Amino acid sequence: MALNPSVTVLGLFCADLISRTPRLPAWGETLRGRGFSLMAGGKGSNQAVAAARQGASVAFISRLGDDAFAPLARSLYAEAGIDMTHVGTDPAAPTGTATILVDDEIGDNAIVIDPGACQNLTKADIDAAQSVIAGSAIFVSQLELPLEICRYGIETAHQHGVPVILNPAPGQVIPEAMYPLIDYLTPNESEAALLVGGTVETLDDARDAASILRKRGVGHVLITLGAQGVWINSPSFEGLVPAIRVDSVVDTIGAGDAFNGGLAAALAEGATLEAAARRGCAVAGLSVARAGAAPAIPMREVVDAELMRRNNEKGCADQ
Repeated sequence: MALNPSVTVLGLFCADLISRTPRLPAWGETLRGRGFSLMAGGKGSNQAVAAARQGASVAFISRLGDDAFAPLARSLYAEAGIDMTHVGTDPAAPTGTATILVDDEIGDNAIVIDPGACQNLTKADIDAAQSVIAGSAIFVSQLELPLEICRYGIETAHQHGVPVILNPAPGQVIPEAMYPLIDYLTPNESEAALLVGGTVETLDDARDAASILRKRGVGHVLITLGAQGVWINSPSFEGLVPAIRVDSVVDTIGAGDAFNGGLAAALAEGATLEAAARRGCAVAGLSVARAGAAPAIPMREVVDAELMRRNNEKGCADQ
């Protein structure tokens, strides 16, 4: 097991402007909210925080504006111990924002993202971080940044022999040539459906979609299925890793990011894919019991205790 696991994340920071509502409004409709909060968000940022809170040494590649939202990011990364060397500042563009509506009854959400300064990241920013990427155990990207930049980061990691996790979110079709560069592809149901051009609503659908994606050259496919868990198709394991269930769901904001960060940290330590997925599920499951994205991500010791408790319960049940 590596003594100093290293994860490099390329991605977006955005300030989450969260309004809780009794339901999602229709176009042209005004609803009275049930509370507002401002929190740190962005898929890349959330995943970096999740990996750091699970014990990984994390570097983040991103860009902020020179505005009131930027300190929200920098204070979070300082608290989490994330390397900010390659988090730049763009004085001509705003920090990214996400406007989020949360259904206060069931916890589902709808999100509108404006990437702001991150939209102006360039290949030169990736080149400047090349030594950091090359020294990593795992490289993580999503699709909130321009596809050209995501692809260049993935290509850079691949050239250095660094395993790549791609969380293909928000969902979009990706070039066929990218698939063989991806070691771990982690779509949710809707993203997997978009990638394969079908529907992913059942475990059989997930199994079929994962098989299609593997045949395109992906090393390991993990389709996250919300409360069911994650379906894995890999050379060493195929099947469902069940979700960690909690007594009540506050909201599901950032649950997928929590999974990916937990997965990355565990893989960086040398865990098996099945064990890494179990940790990812635990991080995600515990996160939905609290409000928000980054603030809801649990620390490693909390996840360790939960996994141990569930292993003990399983052991007693097997006796």
